[in-house]
Amino acid sequence: MTQNIFIVFGFVLLISCKQKDAIDYSTQVKPIINKKCIACHGGVKKQGGFSFLFEVEAKAKLKSGKYAIVPGEPQQSEMIRRIALTDPEERMPYHHDPLPPEEIMIFTDWIKQGAHWGQHWAYQSILKQTVPTIKNDWSKNDIDSFVLEKATDQGLKPSSIASPEVLARRVALDIIGFPAADSITQEFIHSPTDAQYEKLVDTLLASPHYGEKWTSMWLDLARYADTKGYERDDHRTIWRYRDWLIKAFNTDMPYDQFITEQLAGDLLPHPTEDQYIATAFHRNTMTNDEGGTDNEEFRVAAVIDRVNTTWETLMSTSFACVQCHSHPYDPFHHEDYYKFMAYFNNTRDADTYEDYPWIRHMNDEQVSKLNSLQSTLAKNTDSNQIKEITHFIKTLQPAYYSLEGDSFINCELSDTKWLAMRNASSARLPHFPLENNDALIFRYQSSLKHGMLQFKLDSIQGALIGTFNIKPTTGWKLDEIPLTPVHGTHDVYVLFSSSELKNPIQTGIKFDYFHPTRKFPNDNTNAKQTYWGLLNEAGDITPILMENPASMSRATQVFERGSWLVKKDTVHADVPGIFSLNDKSITSSRLDLAHWMTSPDHPLTSRTIVNRLWEQLWGTGIVETLEDMGSQGASPSHKELLDHLSWRLMHDYHWSLKSLLKEMVMSATYRQDSKIEKNALALDPTNKYLSRGPRVRLSAEQLRDQALAASGVMNEELFGPPVMPYQPDGVWLSPYNGAKWIKNTDKSQYRRAVYTFWKRTSPYPGMSNFDAMGREVCMSRRIRTNTPLQALTILNDSAYIDLASHLVDRVGWAKPNESIAKAYRLLTGKSLDASRAIVFNNLYDRSLSKYLKLSSLEGLKNKKPTTVPARDAMIIVANAIFNLDEVITKT
Repeated sequence: MTQNIFIVFGFVLLISCKQKDAIDYSTQVKPIINKKCIACHGGVKKQGGFSFLFEVEAKAKLKSGKYAIVPGEPQQSEMIRRIALTDPEERMPYHHDPLPPEEIMIFTDWIKQGAHWGQHWAYQSILKQTVPTIKNDWSKNDIDSFVLEKATDQGLKPSSIASPEVLARRVALDIIGFPAADSITQEFIHSPTDAQYEKLVDTLLASPHYGEKWTSMWLDLARYADTKGYERDDHRTIWRYRDWLIKAFNTDMPYDQFITEQLAGDLLPHPTEDQYIATAFHRNTMTNDEGGTDNEEFRVAAVIDRVNTTWETLMSTSFACVQCHSHPYDPFHHEDYYKFMAYFNNTRDADTYEDYPWIRHMNDEQVSKLNSLQSTLAKNTDSNQIKEITHFIKTLQPAYYSLEGDSFINCELSDTKWLAMRNASSARLPHFPLENNDALIFRYQSSLKHGMLQFKLDSIQGALIGTFNIKPTTGWKLDEIPLTPVHGTHDVYVLFSSSELKNPIQTGIKFDYFHPTRKFPNDNTNAKQTYWGLLNEAGDITPILMENPASMSRATQVFERGSWLVKKDTVHADVPGIFSLNDKSITSSRLDLAHWMTSPDHPLTSRTIVNRLWEQLWGTGIVETLEDMGSQGASPSHKELLDHLSWRLMHDYHWSLKSLLKEMVMSATYRQDSKIEKNALALDPTNKYLSRGPRVRLSAEQLRDQALAASGVMNEELFGPPVMPYQPDGVWLSPYNGAKWIKNTDKSQYRRAVYTFWKRTSPYPGMSNFDAMGREVCMSRRIRTNTPLQALTILNDSAYIDLASHLVDRVGWAKPNESIAKAYRLLTGKSLDASRAIVFNNLYDRSLSKYLKLSSLEGLKNKKPTTVPARDAMIIVANAIFNLDEVITKT
């Protein structure tokens, strides 16, 4: 092959006369830019007015008047000149090592070929893939064809199939989260055919415990907790959302519907109670109950969290940095963040102590009363007002929160939570939605017998639109006054006075919220009593998302450098411009956003959930960085397979996750033995190319559930409030409320891990030690660790000691050899071999000897033995079995 020598600005380049292959921007050019250039020429810095982040900026005129990139003309491109110089003061990268000749050649060829910009693979549409055709007797389905092709290219061969006992345990751990009972697995173990294996898989997928296992995964993504977070970290009743997840997974709710209801269930036509509960996904944001904090600051923090969680959880994209500046590595503008934030900025939550808005869960009697009320009203009331009344009974919305007041005279926000007024005081309620309403309901508390409340329009001297004579209350109370109808939104001033208040600093009345409405439409006294009775009745609640009415809508502005205090241009809801989808109906609502995210044209949603499910089975995703599929994330090990499964999920499986999981676990790839051969270890130490089965340390939840199941005490009841199994005293140190961990004493202490009470500032230690996190923010993946605390947890935690004692009661202790073998099989699914039996028998003998000595000492002191030495010794052995590598690992 002949070569020509070209000199480009003094740099000698050898150019082959043969036509060069086209340079691919995404795989060849972009990696160099990200590693060597974009720190100075990207979303954060634009030295010299030059940025590589967006094509229009990269090809624009520089401050110097030159062009860094002139398509087709590398000799005219300032970038090529600068990277080829030898003077370190002019050469790029500035004050760093020069680019190697091969990288300069890539840039040069790329520009010569036209400097065609490319889109990162994850932002490209998902296309139907051609399944590799490989003749072999190993493959079970399409997954295997993709895997075998890649493994063969690496010089690898598939491993043999795992033993039936190992495979039965593996697939049960993956689908339901703990080893299945013998009644489920034995038919396959005794006859390990494809048909019997498929029957086992179908049985596990149909189990009600399937939903519990996959909900455990989703709770990390939803940053689920039973507390609000921050300093006070007070209790939050949100467990019905966890139950909604279990039901959704068990019924195999299509994933597009699963996402839509969580993002925008409240905006669906005639939303059900379950669809409202689904929106608690984004009410799992933290609320700061500490006195003295700025409620708007933390309302904004919750909205920002929703933006970041939506991108990381549902689209595997690092979007959080765009809050402060354009993305350093991917084509997202700073303004894109706030356009997207506008979808979430108009919800009713406002960092209130009561966690508004929420939905009230009515008992049968309350539902009956509500139905009767609706029937009565239907006789002479328009349907819209009936909807408003029903909606207010169920949600207490729309409410104007008193903490939104300002212009305080002789009053203040009590603990920054409620409007508290002294004698001769006033406060403004800005932008109050009067909208021609003729009644005002408000929630207040007061111990006064006398006092006057006045509501005035637009100023303290404005027109009087309502008055109220104070009545003493027992705690919080709802009351109503007539209101002069006024059109539109105004500032309303609240004035309060009481001759009963002698102390000038004493609070006379405290307000929670105000609800402008229409007068109750029916003269029927019983109907009105039923209405007020329902409003004031206590009951369970779940925090939910709810959109502001038009009269209370918020504008969204760009934050300068991400600071909520420095606002710039007003923006409207939209998605980043790099997504050119066929669906052009993306407007301003969260429901439109959900439809965009679940469109078959969307490049990220399907890829993300396929990758998550893959990681749950194999321990590592096809893209290892579950949180980031962007250009700085890990490259996919099997991109074509990822796209194949993503396309199938949408088009063949119609978003059925059970169908997708079944295809994964039915593959020969999944069924391989996890033993490592020397050749495979050398060529593929991390099993990137899947030449052997998964070998992964169990999650915190799986470890507890496995121990519960093996010991025979698992409480298989589904749903309900969180529980508190054993936890040492002193772990909880709750400020202000003195909340304590009160251990359940009934069988509920043996419920699955998914039901354990989760306190953000103090998560359950037995799970924290196995990499579970506090859930202040969403967590895409748990980074597995291996620490002494893990062994110490299983060997010393009283919860595991207790379960070891139940395991011994299950297997017995009169015949130690048989009991040890039974315990081993319950936890591993395998028979105990001779070498392990010797170790456990020795441990039993040594333990028994010590307990017999202790028992003798008690006898010498004329004390009745408190325990049975043989049982105690067997507990030591059972606890040791809990801690075996093959027990805490999925093999």
